Amino acid sequence: MTTGSTGALSVTLCRDPRQFAALEEPWNRLFRACPTATPFQSHAWLHSWWLSYGREGRLRLVLVRRGEELVGVAALMLVHRPLPLLVPLGGGITDHFDVLVAAEYVDRVVPALARGLHRAARSAVVDLREVRPGAAAEVLYEEWPGVRSKLTDSTCMELPALPFDELVKRMPASGAQRVRAKLRKTDAAGIEEHEVTEHEVPDAVRTLLRLHEKQWRGRGVTPEHLKPRFAEHLTRATRRMVRVGEGRLTEFRLDGKVVAANVTLLSGALSGGYLYGADPDLRARKVDVATLLLRYEAGRALAEGRPVVSFLRGNEPYKNHWRPETVVNRRLMMARTALAPLLHLHASQVAGRERAVGALRESLPAARGWRARLNELRVR
Repeated sequence: MTTGSTGALSVTLCRDPRQFAALEEPWNRLFRACPTATPFQSHAWLHSWWLSYGREGRLRLVLVRRGEELVGVAALMLVHRPLPLLVPLGGGITDHFDVLVAAEYVDRVVPALARGLHRAARSAVVDLREVRPGAAAEVLYEEWPGVRSKLTDSTCMELPALPFDELVKRMPASGAQRVRAKLRKTDAAGIEEHEVTEHEVPDAVRTLLRLHEKQWRGRGVTPEHLKPRFAEHLTRATRRMVRVGEGRLTEFRLDGKVVAANVTLLSGALSGGYLYGADPDLRARKVDVATLLLRYEAGRALAEGRPVVSFLRGNEPYKNHWRPETVVNRRLMMARTALAPLLHLHASQVAGRERAVGALRESLPAARGWRARLNELRVR
């Protein structure tokens, strides 16, 4: 661990995974003190991801402390292809990136974090994917003491946390009428909700992933969701997040059998539906699973005081039925001034790949299976 100082603040660069593990409690306190944090900045999510996806020698955590108090974190790792980059922990299975900054000290912590990251970057370009509008990382970008470039990234869909009847009223009258009719049939089926406990998580994740694979079979399931490392990460992260109130895994049961399951990740800023699985046989019983899940999650978000119900990444047609707000993530790239040619080369290559993917999307049939395949083609 290397150290520098900025006034009453200390800035350190942590490369030791054991130190990362030991930061859980102060990290959790900082996570709760950062109003812009999304669930993907929690220690449970990021440390679990590192255990499943990290590579030895690549960890780069820029930490800012005020005395013994952790007040700022940028959680990154070093990669060497296609060129030296500092990229967020979480990779392609993470929907939002941000740095953590204690709200009480934001004016001092962000410049310190920027200088610490500038030192850590050395000969690498900092490439921050999936930065949600309003994130603390945007302030860090403005404070960056070198060259920088900004591109758009993934599209997300969000709804305000309102009573479900109010969400239905946002729809066109004909759509609202269909939703109410579907819910009457769903309620008549007698589906029961069960919130999974910490110790039930491993079995529940296995069930969810089995239903998810069955639901998407033949329609382009995301390959990563079928891999053992993903199951390992999702089980470990969900178990920890359920324990500390940063996540929820809900099963929906019919005649005692689990017919749908949903993982929801939580922060003060939002409630995000991360992954669900449903038995395709529910369609024969006229059960609208997406509406069932949204009604449940909207109710929980409202009761818990979370202002946003997020569909997270993707603009699938079923999301647009609810007239959500479209939120476009940003890709923030930064480097030392001497590395300006490298940054501009990287930015132009990224923009070129995104144009190619966009052209491919336009040329393909509008089948849902292609959408998952296109997501895999995106360079993470």
